[in-house]
Amino acid sequence: GSPGGSGRRVFSPAGEFREFSRRQLRDMERLFRQYDAGKDGFIDLMELKLMMEKLGAPQTHLGLKNMIKEVDEDLDSKLSFREFLLIFRKAAAGELQEDSGLHALARLSEIDVSTEGVKGAKNFFEAKAQAINEASRFEEEIKAEQEEKKKQAEELKQRKAAFKELQSTFTQ
Repeated sequence: GSPGGSGRRVFSPAGEFREFSRRQLRDMERLFRQYDAGKDGFIDLMELKLMMEKLGAPQTHLGLKNMIKEVDEDLDSKLSFREFLLIFRKAAAGELQEDSGLHALARLSEIDVSTEGVKGAKNFFEAKAQAINEASRFEEEIKAEQEEKKKQAEELKQRKAAFKELQSTFTQ
């Protein structure tokens, strides 16, 4: 990105990671900040090394590099908060190898996405399907209301015509 950061989109964790509850996102952010020793908004190799040691799953230098590489979308060799969240998304979706450092990180972090995450992903897709159904149901309701209004307008027109006809019989 640009040095001023002006070209970057604002990242909304709750918007992008809907499979996690707000509480889980807060917990993940707290964990991220706790290990972002440099307070630069990133977890670099050494910070990740410390984090894994504190979680009781120390990794080799190569293991740490591979952990970062697996979710490092911008290839800057460090984890942004968004990339950090990707670890939990992958863990929840079962996309991390059992013996990988990322799997250990997700498992040991006290943020239980193993149960909530899979359910969350399921809920995410169910919610998406439900939203589509609700949208089409909403459209159906609008169409039904429009049809009802047309029907009422037509009935009113017929009543007025019948009234005029009746009125004309009395005025002759």
